[in-house]
Amino acid sequence: MFMKYPKESRTYCPTCKTHTDHKVRLVGKGTASNMAIGTRKHERKLMGHGGKRAGKQTPKKQGKRQKIVMECNICKKKHERVIGARTKKKLELA
Repeated sequence: MFMKYPKESRTYCPTCKTHTDHKVRLVGKGTASNMAIGTRKHERKLMGHGGKRAGKQTPKKQGKRQKIVMECNICKKKHERVIGARTKKKLELA
């Protein structure tokens, strides 16, 4: 399932304070930080005997926020936009 979104879009630029053409690109997931509290907590739970981390029954998965970065062709500033708050569908630039 894909939602199509144009590669170029004419939309409002907060820096130029007017509608301008924008280049659109998808936002990927950033690299996970090894020193984040969640990662450290998880590693600590896995240490020693017992192996797998105990937990409750897995809840229903929530859809991800589909983010795009829009770059203004005039001032070259970038700003983010969320497309369709939470959805299972992926974005595809067309």
